[in-house]
Amino acid sequence: MSALGHYLEEAGIATVAIALIRPQAEKTKPPRALWVPFELGRPFGPPSDPAFQKRVILSALRLLERESGPVVIEDFADDDPRAQPDPAWHPPFIPATVTAGSPESVASRLEAEMLLLQGAHQRWVTQHGRTTIGLSRLPMDECARYVADWLRGTAPPSSREGFSAPLILRFAIDDVKAYCLEAAGAGTARPSSRQLGDWFWNGTATGAAIRALREVLLVHEDERLRLIVSNFIVPAARVR
Repeated sequence: MSALGHYLEEAGIATVAIALIRPQAEKTKPPRALWVPFELGRPFGPPSDPAFQKRVILSALRLLERESGPVVIEDFADDDPRAQPDPAWHPPFIPATVTAGSPESVASRLEAEMLLLQGAHQRWVTQHGRTTIGLSRLPMDECARYVADWLRGTAPPSSREGFSAPLILRFAIDDVKAYCLEAAGAGTARPSSRQLGDWFWNGTATGAAIRALREVLLVHEDERLRLIVSNFIVPAARVR
C-alpha cells in the first residue's frame, strides 16, 4: 500500500497509509504514513474500542495537513490498551492437555475438545450476536473430524465442489481455531491476544493437533498441500 500511494499521488489524490511494519514503510517511503505499534491485523488498535480507533484514524488524517515531505512517517503515541493481559480472564475449562502422543490420540483429543467448548462458544455467540466460523461450511463436529482424519493419515476428499481438499483443510483449520478462540473470549473479561494465543497453542488439544499436522504434512507429496501447511496454519511465532 505504501508503494501504491506514490501512483495515487501522481494522479492528484492525496494519500496516507497506516504502517504496521516500520522498516517496510521506511524502505518504500510512502508520501505519508502513520506507524502504529499494534500487532498485524489490527491497524486501528483493539477490537470493540471505537474511541481508540477514532484517535488512530484522526491521527493518520492529520498527516494530510503536513507541509513537510516528500516522505512523512510519524509514530502513533500510544500502545494498544488491550496488549496487557487481563488478570480476570480464565480459559474455558478443559482437561489438562498432553501435547505429545500418537497422531491418533492427538486427533481424538481434538474432536473431544470441540464438544467440551460447545457451551462457552454458544455464550460467545449469544454475547456478540455473530461468529467468524463458517469458511469450511462444515458443522463443527464434522469440521473437527475433517482435520483429525488428515492427522490420522486418511486424507479425506474435498467436501465442496470446486474446492480442493488442501484448501478445505485450510478452511477447516481456520474454523476450529476461530471456534476455540471465540469460546475462550466468552464472558466479561477481556483477554489480550497473547493470552489467547498462549492458551490455544500451548494449552489445548486443538493447538497441539494443528502443530502435529503441520509436521506430518510438510513431507507430503502434494506441493500445494506443503505450501498451505508451511505458510498458513501455524503462525511463524508459534512454530517450535
